[in-house]
Amino acid sequence: MFDPALDARLSALAGDKPAEVLVTSLDQTDKVLTVAVATDRGTRNYLLRDGHEPRFLGENRLSLIAKDLAPTAPITYTARDGLTIHGYLTLPVGAAPQRLPTVLLVHGGPWRRDRWGDGFTNRAMQQFLANRGYAVLQVNYRGSSGYGRNHMEKARGEFAGRMHDDLVDGVRWAVERGVADPQRVAIYGASYGGYSALVGATFTPEVFACAVDVVGVTDIARLLEAAPPYWELGLPWWHRYVGNPAVPEDRARMDAKSPLYRAEHAQKPILIMHGVNDPRVKLEQSEWMVAALRKAGKEVDYVTFKGDGHGNQRWPNNLTMYRKTEDFLAQCLGGRTSGFDYYQLGAWAF
Repeated sequence: MFDPALDARLSALAGDKPAEVLVTSLDQTDKVLTVAVATDRGTRNYLLRDGHEPRFLGENRLSLIAKDLAPTAPITYTARDGLTIHGYLTLPVGAAPQRLPTVLLVHGGPWRRDRWGDGFTNRAMQQFLANRGYAVLQVNYRGSSGYGRNHMEKARGEFAGRMHDDLVDGVRWAVERGVADPQRVAIYGASYGGYSALVGATFTPEVFACAVDVVGVTDIARLLEAAPPYWELGLPWWHRYVGNPAVPEDRARMDAKSPLYRAEHAQKPILIMHGVNDPRVKLEQSEWMVAALRKAGKEVDYVTFKGDGHGNQRWPNNLTMYRKTEDFLAQCLGGRTSGFDYYQLGAWAF
């Protein structure tokens, strides 16, 4: 930090706890700026630096409930092929890290990543799950962004392969350290994370007690064939890393990595949720999977969200998603559920 006065104020705000410093805005001279001190709980304290003594501006709303939010710690482990994998572990407030029911929360993309502190793509769900009594494990599996080209390249051709092995190895890491109860581990994800959840349910059903898929891919080849126009520039990237459905050999490999064609291998309960208007991963992807699971006599709960697409924007749908998730996981893992919410009675009107 080049400004000693600002450094002193930032250090005072952070105290003895880990924190991240973010420049949230600045003027054209780069001399007047606002700075935030962010924590793993999502709280922020804002300062103004304008050439004078740094001034405290305020804090965000999460700061009001910071004591009730769960802390997050970075973790590192070695995958079965020797690759170093980074991730994060969030524990329920006040819980000892001993044989906890655990949710593996998988980020989407897959060319994205989870982050510590202010910037978690899944922070709301992470805190929700921790509040309900679960340890939350997040893994930046190979292919995640932010770790260099080698980490990205090692994901080529590894859908449902080593990318999934990284997730399973993360679960084993948590079990070996006594944090996770091996009989009570669920896998949850949206988009690519939803695909990963279904891979967990159909490729490694012995690892997971149940799976939650939100707007997930079930048939990779048909996903790319139905790609929206704005994906045009990105399709070569998909063809490079996953395959081209127009090439017979590629399509065969893509089908072999698609959960839709392994529905009969599912052994545990599955919850599937999808926005009706999803332009990216179309609703039919979930419709096919639900039909295949039911035909195979498997246990599946299916929820659709009218008026929403690849992620919910309408609060009634979000409320339903969280309620369905907590009730499903409570039955599967034994965590807490708040029960019926009377807001749901009027949700139809919005």
